Amino acid sequence: MLTEEDLELLNSNLGLKYLLLDKKPNLDKAIRLTKYEKEFNKLQTELVKLQNWVIEKNKKIVILFEGRDAAGKGGAIRRITAHINPRQYRIVALPKPTIEESGQWYFQRYVNKLPKPGEIVFFDRSWYNRAVVEPVNGFCTKYQYQSFMKQVNSFERMIMDADTYLIKFYFSISKEEQALRFKEIKSNPLKKWKMTAVDRKAQELWDDYTAFKLKMFDHTNLKDSPWIIIEADKKTEARIEALKYFIDNIPYEDLEEKDISDR
Repeated sequence: MLTEEDLELLNSNLGLKYLLLDKKPNLDKAIRLTKYEKEFNKLQTELVKLQNWVIEKNKKIVILFEGRDAAGKGGAIRRITAHINPRQYRIVALPKPTIEESGQWYFQRYVNKLPKPGEIVFFDRSWYNRAVVEPVNGFCTKYQYQSFMKQVNSFERMIMDADTYLIKFYFSISKEEQALRFKEIKSNPLKKWKMTAVDRKAQELWDDYTAFKLKMFDHTNLKDSPWIIIEADKKTEARIEALKYFIDNIPYEDLEEKDISDR
C-alpha cells in the first residue's frame, strides 16, 4: 500500500525518472532509489560546505577506502566527489610500484600523495595493500609485511600530528555478493577491463583475505583513527553511510551561514 509520501516521491521528476528506468516499472525500486538520491543530494550539499571550510581554513583531509575486490570503493568515491571543487581534491589509485619505487621506503610514494593545505585526498586503496592484498598474493616478503605492521601506526600518527584529518573506511561485502559482482563485470563489455588477475583469484583466496584483514583490524584500529566498517552489499546504503560519517566527523563550519550571522 503506497503512502502519501510514496506518491509524492513517485510524482516528482526524480521519482518519474526511476519509475521509467526499467521496461517494467518497479514501484518499490523507484521509491527506494528516489529516497536514496534525495538523501544523498542533501549530504553532497553539506560536503560542498565542508570543502569550502577546508579551502578557506587550509585544512588537510585524508580518506582511505579499503575493502575486497568489487566492494564498490571506486564507485563510492566517484559519487561522493561528484559535486565538489575538482581543483581542491584528488583521487589517488596507485598502480604497481615502479622499480625505483620498489627500492624506496614503502610509505614514500604515499607520502608524495598526501594533501597540501586546503585539499582533500581520497585513496582508492592505500598503504594497506601491504597488510592484505600483497601478503595474500605473494607480492611481498614476510619481512616486508612485518616491517609494515611495525611502522604503520607510527606513520599514521605522523600524518595526524601534521594537522591532517584521517578517516579509514573498510567496505565489507559477502562472498556471495562478490561473486555476483564479478559475474556482472565479466558479462559487461564496458566493465571487463576492471577484472584483474588478482580479482580472478579473490574467491579462491577468500579465507586468506579474511585472516589478514582481521590481523589488520586488530593491529591498526587506533583510537584516533579507527576502522569504520561499511556494510557494502547494497551500494546505495554504503555510499550514504560513508558520506554521512565523513560529514559528521569533521568539525567544519558553514562559512556562508557564519558570514550572514556576522553582518
